[in-house]
Amino acid sequence: MSLDTRGDKQVGGMGESALGDAFYPLFEWLFDPDGDFVSGVESKLAEARMADNVEMFLSRALAVGSIAGLALWLLGMFVGYLFVQLVGVPEGILTFNLPDYITALKTPAIIIFSGLIFGSIGFLIGFGSLVSIPYFRSGAREREINVLLSDSISFMYALSVGGMNQLEILEAMAKADDTYGEVAKEFQSIVLETDYFDTDYRTAIRNQALETPSDELSQFLTDMLSIVNSGGDMTDFLEDQKDKHMRTAKQEQQKLLDTLELFGEMYMTLSLFPLLLIIILVIMDLMQGGNQEQLLLGTVYGLIPLIGVGFLVLVSTVTQDSIGDGYLRPDSEEEEFQVDEGIGVFNPGLVEQYTGERTIFDRIKRREGTYELMEILRAPHLFFRDHPLMVLIVTVPLTVLVLVGAVATGNAPLSVEAMENNVIYGTVVWVYVPLYLNLLPLGVFYEWNVRSRRGVLGNFSENLRKLASANDTGMTLLESIKVVSETSSGKLADEFEAMHAKVNYGTNLKDALREFNNKYHIPRLARTVKLISEAQETSSQIQDVLSTAAQSSENQDDIDRERKSRTRMQTVIIIMTYLTLLGVMALLRVQFIDVIGGLDLSSGGGAPGGPGGGGGSISPERMSMLFFHAVTLQAIISSFIAGYIRNVELISGVKYAVILSTIALIVWVTVEQMTSGGGDEAALLLLVGSVGRPLWDRLERGSVSDSGNGLASTEPDG
Repeated sequence: MSLDTRGDKQVGGMGESALGDAFYPLFEWLFDPDGDFVSGVESKLAEARMADNVEMFLSRALAVGSIAGLALWLLGMFVGYLFVQLVGVPEGILTFNLPDYITALKTPAIIIFSGLIFGSIGFLIGFGSLVSIPYFRSGAREREINVLLSDSISFMYALSVGGMNQLEILEAMAKADDTYGEVAKEFQSIVLETDYFDTDYRTAIRNQALETPSDELSQFLTDMLSIVNSGGDMTDFLEDQKDKHMRTAKQEQQKLLDTLELFGEMYMTLSLFPLLLIIILVIMDLMQGGNQEQLLLGTVYGLIPLIGVGFLVLVSTVTQDSIGDGYLRPDSEEEEFQVDEGIGVFNPGLVEQYTGERTIFDRIKRREGTYELMEILRAPHLFFRDHPLMVLIVTVPLTVLVLVGAVATGNAPLSVEAMENNVIYGTVVWVYVPLYLNLLPLGVFYEWNVRSRRGVLGNFSENLRKLASANDTGMTLLESIKVVSETSSGKLADEFEAMHAKVNYGTNLKDALREFNNKYHIPRLARTVKLISEAQETSSQIQDVLSTAAQSSENQDDIDRERKSRTRMQTVIIIMTYLTLLGVMALLRVQFIDVIGGLDLSSGGGAPGGPGGGGGSISPERMSMLFFHAVTLQAIISSFIAGYIRNVELISGVKYAVILSTIALIVWVTVEQMTSGGGDEAALLLLVGSVGRPLWDRLERGSVSDSGNGLASTEPDG
């Protein structure tokens, strides 16, 4: 077992200690060691598991702030000096009668004042950025603890049902940091305090209830302490807490989904703002002849990406992603068990521990690397299925070669004018070819990876119920696994059959369970397998444990089902908002620009746009380029936002990006043909409607599935 100390030592070293010592007198002068601010920072350091003394931490923060303030003070004085030299002293300053020697001080006063402003900002940035670290880390730990608390209590309940006493439950929970993350680290603190500080475990639980950043875990530890002190039944207490926190998890999920619905409506409004601004700027340019090109460029290439990135950051602050990597790792006494994670070429496994001692081990490592490389070359599709992002190692250089070849042969436009003359071809070369070469294979292999890994969860809860029923009849867990594998179908049944065969050939059941889990490395699956593997070591009759695992899995299924239903509508809103924007931009290009640009707006003395009439300062070709690039950027950004809302993973938006960008390309090719060939807008309306209405109908009915057209994907764990 690898138990952490009070936390990661975040700052240290001789230089930082010297800084802290040097600025410690300033700390004593500015702060009261018993004041609220110092006490608050001290509690956040403990919650963030940062092993720093609060006095030295704040002294270092003062040092960093002073250094940053001094640097910006010098910069501010230089800026003030340049301002005075280039612009001069503003006339409105000190205009009343003053002695000449005071008036002469206006220039140095401006320089000093500028330095003070910049220096104050620098000090606040330096001091505040360092002091905010424990607050951010405490908040992140609180979020992770609250997400994992329900499963952690189920784990402790299963151990209690299996016959473990209170101390054994605490120790087992402390060992489970590979599955329960920050919750396990809170219990590690309890175990370490009892082992190394000669503290009884009641006092250790009380101390940890005061130090944990999570109010929910603090309340749980307080309630547990009352049960321990009163001699109550720990199993009944954990069962009640398990049911309570399962209900709490569902309520939190409802709040999250309500927030996502609000964000979906916000994005619908925000994403239409650039469209309205573009229309206003185009009308101003056409009617007044003013040069609005810079504002249009800023809107298309600056405002649209900025809104998308800002919305992604906003959504990421409320969504709950999967905690952990899903791998189950052995304890320190189980060194013979190796976790097969990562890429085999760079992770040789057990031989890595012995290289350098004997030549034979170096040869084995080289042979192992050669073998792994040949396996990749023999079946690259399977390698890319297991590691989807690695496909970019192939596609990115290929994309660079294609673009270099296009430039070398003169087939790629290299100027804005060339792009305007053939906007479709130029955008395809510089945007769509890289997009298809990179995102299309990435999306295919990512979706394949999701299906291959998470298909095992399809009837997971049902099979756990079957295991519990079989174990309740008196069968051992291994016999129950064999019965379920024979009476069920699907990927999980095949894995149960393979697990039974491994144990028959000498593999330990706990190792077989871990190998099964690590093959798919899904955090939700890891928590259930951890629960079963720990319980089966104490007894072969663990029907209550299996029933608890099934109940926890069913609760997670309900949460996932609700999330899938609610996020589908958010995806619909984003897609339909984009299709609306695409349709309006296309109609604006077809129906408005060429017509208004050809009108003679002069009356009498001529129009403001020029002596000969209207038409604006931006050519229709450049407007067409800006509009096409706007809808393409909006397609890519909207796709990644939809994917993140759907699965809390940016990469899941790749399939949306390919589909929506293709729709934009098809529509704009039609638009360019209509403007050059004299077509009417009815064909365009029919095209956009034929794309948008079926998507709306199918998504609204929930008929779009993972096996459909790719507009939905397998839901992520937890």
